[in-house]
Amino acid sequence: MPRQTMMAVRVHVFGGPEALAYEEVPLPEPEPDEVLVQVHAAGLNPADWYARAGFANLPEAMRPSLPLPFTPGEEVSGVVAAVGPEVTEWEVGDEVFGLVRFPQLDNNGRGYAEYTTAPASNLARKPAAIGHVEAAAMPLAGLTAYQYLFDHVRLGPDKTVLVNGAAGGVGHFLVQLAKTKDAHVIGVASGRHEGFLRELGVDRFIDYTTTTVEDVVRGVDHLFDTVGGSHGYRFLPVVEPGGTISPVFFGEYHRERAAELGITFRGSQVHSDGPQMAELARLVDAGRLRAGIDSVFPLIDAPKAHERAEQGHIQGKIVLRVIDE
Repeated sequence: MPRQTMMAVRVHVFGGPEALAYEEVPLPEPEPDEVLVQVHAAGLNPADWYARAGFANLPEAMRPSLPLPFTPGEEVSGVVAAVGPEVTEWEVGDEVFGLVRFPQLDNNGRGYAEYTTAPASNLARKPAAIGHVEAAAMPLAGLTAYQYLFDHVRLGPDKTVLVNGAAGGVGHFLVQLAKTKDAHVIGVASGRHEGFLRELGVDRFIDYTTTTVEDVVRGVDHLFDTVGGSHGYRFLPVVEPGGTISPVFFGEYHRERAAELGITFRGSQVHSDGPQMAELARLVDAGRLRAGIDSVFPLIDAPKAHERAEQGHIQGKIVLRVIDE
């Protein structure tokens, strides 16, 4: 068994990036159906900075209650350090990655730490083709894209897909996973991301800073909006009757008008899923999926990582490195 304490990042008072405290805490113990993971890297997600700020981005009546102190972080990649007595699928030394206990808030993944616990069913074997930093960038955004495309929309072959915010965490996985179904993918992002998105397989790139999407695009079967906002309804003319819109973030889409046009809405909250993580790993090892990395910070610099996240214009994901590879 590892030592009895570890270093972790915790939030004691809701606030800005300065609210992230790097401190020594007790080592967690796994439940009977859990494993203890020595974390090598942890991914950053919007859920992390929303929680850190006490969900101040939501109306007060809608803010979930989150007990203090807490350790952020839902997605991890690392090595199994111990297993609970009911665990049969993992052994000490296995390299694993996954989205941990999401979307729970009061018992989340606690990934910003040297060790964390995870239900065995939330994990998959880390892809052999990549290191822990890239693996830690995949779980939440990768599963979000996978579940939207294949559980909710049930993407068929040869469809036209538009991804708004295509260079972001969820967006760049949507692009790649849609291409596994031979979709014609239209990617919308700022011009500086064009090369990155072309590499990922985007068939048509639109720079939203110079071109109004709804003026130049028609005939989209499935639109995925990772940006949201008060003007989401501007995309209605873009989508074919019988098509779908999948909002990844809150937005105003004039749903009554959408219904009149024969447009439906598909999507739901992403959830932890070990078998789906294993499918993402298979695609990585087959060379069909990769995580774009915007920047990497050591665990102690979690406040700097959050500052970078809140600057916006992220290309791919931000990752905290816990152990040097």
